[in-house]
Amino acid sequence: MLVAAAVCPHPPLLVPELASGASAEMDDVRERCRWAVAQLAAAHPDLLVVVGADLGPRSASFVPWGVDVAVDVPEPLPLPLLVGAWLSRGHVRSFAAVSPELDAADCSALGAELAAAADRVALLAMGNGSACHTEKAPGYLDPRAAAYDERVAAALAEVDTAGLLALEPAEAEGLLVAGRAPWQVLAGAASGADLTPEQPFFSAPYGVGYHVVTWRRGDSGVTSAKTGR
Repeated sequence: MLVAAAVCPHPPLLVPELASGASAEMDDVRERCRWAVAQLAAAHPDLLVVVGADLGPRSASFVPWGVDVAVDVPEPLPLPLLVGAWLSRGHVRSFAAVSPELDAADCSALGAELAAAADRVALLAMGNGSACHTEKAPGYLDPRAAAYDERVAAALAEVDTAGLLALEPAEAEGLLVAGRAPWQVLAGAASGADLTPEQPFFSAPYGVGYHVVTWRRGDSGVTSAKTGR
């Protein structure tokens, strides 16, 4: 059963060595992601699963993104999982790469399967929101991006699994949303788990939506508040 979950974005800039002059701009996002992952470990899961879209080249280091920062992984991983591996380093975990084309029903089924894999499962869902928030964004400005990520942020802040499962693959593709499939895997894993949201956060530096949130069960053993938040 799922006892804790976290959502984090996957920009390579989370890794300080890759951030260069942008490091300070990413400090808050990085801190929130680290805290979210710490809550997963504090839930004492039997299984920690990192879920991310199967996007881009596979690597065991960040060389393809400019700096040779190695990550201890069992095999080369796509970027979302590699960033998740970097965030969760020091913890025993497994990885699930999800096709960006997987529909909501199949994502939900995969999530339910992962949640049933152990008595206590924690899930780290890696994925960015829309990359179309500004004219300088990777996908340029799309006026639909703000409303889309507002819907996602509301669903994550309310543990609204139905809202996450209602996200359309075609719309996500058009808005360059990398997190849609991992979020729907999370929704399937969380079905019936009675989870409480903590520390929901959204920002869109560089025109890309970054969501961070933690979900936990009341008996998960996780601390309920973050110092200074």
